[in-house]
Amino acid sequence: MPTFTSSDRVTLHYADEGQGLPLLCLPGLTRDLHDFDDVASHLTGVRLIRLDYRGRGLSEWSDPQTYTIPTEARDALELLDHLQIDKAAILGTSRGGLIAMLLAATGKDRLLGAALNDIGPEIAQNGLDFIKTYLGRNPPWNTWDAAAEARARADDGFDNVPLERWRQEAERLYRETPDGLVIRYDARLRDAVLSSGAQPTADLWPLFDALEGLPLCTLRGANSNLLSPETFAEMQRRRPDMIAAEVPDRGHIPFLDEPQSINALGRWLDLLR
Repeated sequence: MPTFTSSDRVTLHYADEGQGLPLLCLPGLTRDLHDFDDVASHLTGVRLIRLDYRGRGLSEWSDPQTYTIPTEARDALELLDHLQIDKAAILGTSRGGLIAMLLAATGKDRLLGAALNDIGPEIAQNGLDFIKTYLGRNPPWNTWDAAAEARARADDGFDNVPLERWRQEAERLYRETPDGLVIRYDARLRDAVLSSGAQPTADLWPLFDALEGLPLCTLRGANSNLLSPETFAEMQRRRPDMIAAEVPDRGHIPFLDEPQSINALGRWLDLLR
């Protein structure tokens, strides 16, 4: 299990596979490096580097006051330092995309490009409110099968998803125990997010604009409750060169192995080579 130690002495887990263009994959808020399992086989010619944030996955739990986007951005750069990588492209899912934007503003010389999965510089309030309903709480289901069946019935913007996929998602997100399903991350993340807010600053557009000059791709779930059509359109207006794709039958967040996602990411990677 590869790990490194952050500058504040937290042991962080990562995966480093393949050869080629360094591609650092940063997952969603409560998720881990398995966020990218489904797309990994489609990302050819890359050195695929995936990070478990502190308090998530197999990384060490930390002082919850460090569960912030600036600290996680620092961890990402320290992972690149650990691997002796000067520059990398970033594929960021949700929170990972926010980290990518922050790095564009504070460490642009380390970036080759950025791909944002269902995230932008404005976050819809209804999406944030939904996140707060489950953040840091164990789900009500007792088994992975029950969780999968509930997701298949949910009205959350996802259609035409096989039950087996929801079962796979449940296994990634929860541990199955005799007392029911348990989240795979530090529950104190809830307090950290609620106390500091889900956005690192009041206005994230300057962070998005800091991506200027870098190859950029943004994916949006067509039914997303976090990245609104209006924000997505404004992102395209500001960056007409941005590779932009809407993924049908997906809410927040696309799995990344949809044809639209694979096509857009492939075109983006072509710009980086």
